[in-house]
Amino acid sequence: MLRTIAVVLAAASLPACAASRAAPLSTVSLSTQVDIPALESDYRISAQDILNVRVFQVEDLSFDELRVGTSGLVELPLIGSVRAAGRTPSELAAEIRDRLANRYMHDPQVTVSVTESSSQKITVDGAVTEAGVFEMKGRTTLQQAVAMAKGATRTADLRNVAVFRTVDDQRTVAVFDLIAIRMGEAPDPVLMGDDIVVVDTSQMSVLLREALAALPGLAVFRSY
Repeated sequence: MLRTIAVVLAAASLPACAASRAAPLSTVSLSTQVDIPALESDYRISAQDILNVRVFQVEDLSFDELRVGTSGLVELPLIGSVRAAGRTPSELAAEIRDRLANRYMHDPQVTVSVTESSSQKITVDGAVTEAGVFEMKGRTTLQQAVAMAKGATRTADLRNVAVFRTVDDQRTVAVFDLIAIRMGEAPDPVLMGDDIVVVDTSQMSVLLREALAALPGLAVFRSY
C-alpha cells in the first residue's frame, strides 16, 4: 500500500501530505464513473508502429500494414515521404488527404489507424498481483492492463481504479468502476502510452481521494 501511494504522488507531482489533508475532498469523486477518449483520438504515432491506411476506393493507396520507419516517416505512392511520428492518426490522415487533393484526387477520403504500437508503455500499480511497467501491443484497454499485472488482489476496490495521464503538459486523471466495465455496464477505456493505472484498495480510498483533491488545476475527465 505504501509503495502504491508513493507511485501516485511521484507520478502526479503531488504536494506534501499536509497540503493533501487541508484540501477539500469534494474536488474529486471516486465513486463517479467517468470516460476518457479512445486511443485513436489522442495517441501519438511512434517510429516502428504499424498503421492501417485506407484511401476510399483506391486500393493502390491503401495498406493493411504500413510500418513507420525509424526516422518517423512513411512512404506512400504519389506523395512520397510523410512524417508520421508525433502525429495522431487523424492528423496523419489529414496530411495525406491534403497532399493527394493538391495534385492527384478530388476530395479523397483517408483514414489512418494504429494496428500495432511498438514502444508504448503503461504502469500498473496498487492492489494488483504483479505491479510494474508493461509494453502496449496495439490497442490496450483498462481491463487488459489489469490482466497484464496478473489481476487484482483480494483487497482491491475495483470500483475505484484511477488512470493518470499527461496531456499537453497538463496532469489529468480519471476514475473508473472496473466492476461495471466487466459486467458490460460501462465502456472499457482504451489507454495511452505513459498512462499510470492505480487500482485502489479499500484501506487506501480516503488517502487517494485526498491526493487527487490536492492537485492544483487538476483536470478530471468527465462523461461526454
